[in-house]
Amino acid sequence: MKKLLLTTAVFFLIGMLNAQAQERKLSAYAIGFYNLENLFDTQHDEGHNDYEYLPEGRNKWSEMKYTHKLHNMSRVLSEMGTDKLPLVGCAAIGVSEVENAHCLTDLCNEPPLKERNFQFVHIEGPDQRGVDCALLYNPALFSVRDVKLVPYVYEKQEDIEKGRATRGFLVVSGTLAGEHLTIIVNHLPSRGATSYYRELGGRQLRVVKDSLQQDDPNVKLIIMGDMNDDPKDPSMSEALGARRNMEDVEEGGLYNPFWKIHDSGTGTLSYNNAWNLFDQIILSRNLLDIEGTRKFEGLTLFQPQIFRRDYLFQQDGNYKGNPLRTHAGGVWLDGYSDHLPTLVYLVKEVK
Repeated sequence: MKKLLLTTAVFFLIGMLNAQAQERKLSAYAIGFYNLENLFDTQHDEGHNDYEYLPEGRNKWSEMKYTHKLHNMSRVLSEMGTDKLPLVGCAAIGVSEVENAHCLTDLCNEPPLKERNFQFVHIEGPDQRGVDCALLYNPALFSVRDVKLVPYVYEKQEDIEKGRATRGFLVVSGTLAGEHLTIIVNHLPSRGATSYYRELGGRQLRVVKDSLQQDDPNVKLIIMGDMNDDPKDPSMSEALGARRNMEDVEEGGLYNPFWKIHDSGTGTLSYNNAWNLFDQIILSRNLLDIEGTRKFEGLTLFQPQIFRRDYLFQQDGNYKGNPLRTHAGGVWLDGYSDHLPTLVYLVKEVK
């Protein structure tokens, strides 16, 4: 595996770094996120409103459709990161909208992921539809230390009285390239709710971040997920405090590399002929080369990316150019997701 990593690092560096950097040995890693858009199995989970994804439900969710969905998802997940790291792909990938551990087991048993021995961490959450977040990872690259699910807490009395519950924050502490890296995977409340609920989520994410940094001031943090907001929206820019520019990131603060990408007019999902960028990967300050020294003595952000393949888009019709979904208008399209995946590449000098 070490030889394999060196090979991919050399590939990654060609034409990308200056001559001085190319004389050094750098290892490279990809970390990604993907909203799987309703990865449900065909069985009813007691207490969850999963009826539309049953054989007799609205989507007529059969074993054949479920098998196709697993195949399609595994194809995307296995190809993420291969633009720069063709032999290994991603070290870890956060996912959302997955029903249960059974789905994740089936997903990791798909040949493209099984070949890399992908594992997963998941804690069943309280979401009424039964959709959760999880983290897939390659144990040869990322090792898991600890996992916990921090609940999303409603504050308004009316929400508490109604017993509302939604997806929490999956916190996975691990080791990457010999460093303590913690990944927080989340899926904030949908746009069916007002901005207040996503801002509340952003504030709670900030509390989780602060707690992790208090426990270990040197921990490197990645916050990822379907935020249901764009980088400039209050939940991300104010409540969470993720900055647009590296130089504006305060000590212990956060940087959102997808803000400028969205400003350029692109995104990860399309609505009313405009692109949103809800699928974000946000990094702590100690993952940044703010001064531009390119020393890469520790894990350092090299490049963010929206993952694109032609097969992920509709090729014709009224929605040409939009992400190719599993269902649309009650019709099974045998597609992928209404979201595109995102990822970041990290590099580190090999001593």
